[in-house]
Amino acid sequence: MLEAAWWRTYVLGMRYSYANTRFFSLVVFVLSICSIPAQSKSESGDSHEGNWMNWRGPFYNGSSPNDSGARTLTTKFDEDKRCKWKALLPGSSAATPIIFNNYVFVSSVQQFKQPKQKGRGTLLAMCFDRTSGDLLWKREAGSGYRPGSGDGADYMLDSKSNYASPSAVTDGERVVFFFGNGDLVSYGFDGKEEWRRNIQKDYGDFCFQWTFSSSPTLHEGRLYLPVLQRNEMVHGRGKPNSPSYLLCMDPSNGKTIWRHTRSSNAKKESLESFGTIIPHEGQLIVAGGDVLTGHDPSTGKEIWRWGTWNPNHKQEWWRLVPSPVVGSGVILACAPKKAPVFAARLGLKGTHEGKSGLVWDTASNGTLTSDVPTPLYYDGKFFILSDLRKSLSRVDPKTGNVEWSITLPGKYKWRSSPTGGDGKIYTMNHNAEVLVISAKDGEVLHLAKMGGTYDDNTRSSIAIAGNQLFIRTNENLYCID
Repeated sequence: MLEAAWWRTYVLGMRYSYANTRFFSLVVFVLSICSIPAQSKSESGDSHEGNWMNWRGPFYNGSSPNDSGARTLTTKFDEDKRCKWKALLPGSSAATPIIFNNYVFVSSVQQFKQPKQKGRGTLLAMCFDRTSGDLLWKREAGSGYRPGSGDGADYMLDSKSNYASPSAVTDGERVVFFFGNGDLVSYGFDGKEEWRRNIQKDYGDFCFQWTFSSSPTLHEGRLYLPVLQRNEMVHGRGKPNSPSYLLCMDPSNGKTIWRHTRSSNAKKESLESFGTIIPHEGQLIVAGGDVLTGHDPSTGKEIWRWGTWNPNHKQEWWRLVPSPVVGSGVILACAPKKAPVFAARLGLKGTHEGKSGLVWDTASNGTLTSDVPTPLYYDGKFFILSDLRKSLSRVDPKTGNVEWSITLPGKYKWRSSPTGGDGKIYTMNHNAEVLVISAKDGEVLHLAKMGGTYDDNTRSSIAIAGNQLFIRTNENLYCID
């Protein structure tokens, strides 16, 4: 119909004077625009509803869209009850499932079983069908610590993690997998490799005490990766005076757009960070090296800096794991171990220290900490999970007041970053037990046992897409409907 209208308008316009032709040309333009099928948010890669496109979800804060009760997430479930499908995985990983439309992407490892090959394996990029759980494709993405050589272990550097721990990321056009050995690979949704590069090969070996596990960020047509590392060799790895840096790349070809050196006065392990870059209102927010910084996405140039949670940089062994979280006008940064939580003010300029630039901190409340899990911002509140103190607390973003706090059950550590949706908080412990908690009052609603024989040290965060939960243990990937 629209095409016919367009043609009639064009023919009529040819019969009139030049002045009237200009009018009809405008009509032609408007009608032709209307005839183009509207691109859905899902197709453009900007969809919130039904997708989980990066490690911390559509808002980079661990929450799913609040649809005013139109959607219900299940409360009572286990590996059989309310389980739409279960897919066997070849190996362990802390990577969170990434969901876009009918595709579910997961990083994993394939361990070699022969005794003489202990500790060896390959790094995998995997794609599952969201409807059925069928494996659509599996690709060998890399192996070895040093490109082309290895260092005796092909998929892990330490016993607590492996190179497949970073989560993948998608923009709705491609999916990019990053691994702790530096391998960065982009695939089409059909599994065809688009490009690959190795960050260690390009910019030098990583200098980390533990396995590097920062996840990449895709935002507004650019791919970002932080490498906040030690400035000295570690166990024979790396080089003296290795810089920490932020890397910006073109996601269509993997080429570097800019590389910005990020300075810090931290010492030894305190220079190391395993967090992720968080975009917010035209800035890139980065935590690590004892400081919190904001950067210009177009150049990487530092706009502001706040620090430090480590006065005089006395602590030399405070590596940082949690990523920053933004909500209600503040940026939340969790110092490591049992150190305080800090809330910096949005809109900072220049350099700030101590109380300058802060809205509040928990230095006077030693119970509110987080060593590994990244906090959740959901429904106007922060939810801080302390893995060392086995507690979950709801916190007012404007004051830092604790509105409720509960002790997490059982003997296992809770290190999965909490996820929020439909009035509930979901998190998982090392034994692959999923806890469902009321966001309103902290009531424990359910404890689901999802683990198998080998599900120890499970740390993957739970993803929410539509009315489904995606849970990754060491053995299986579950879709809970």
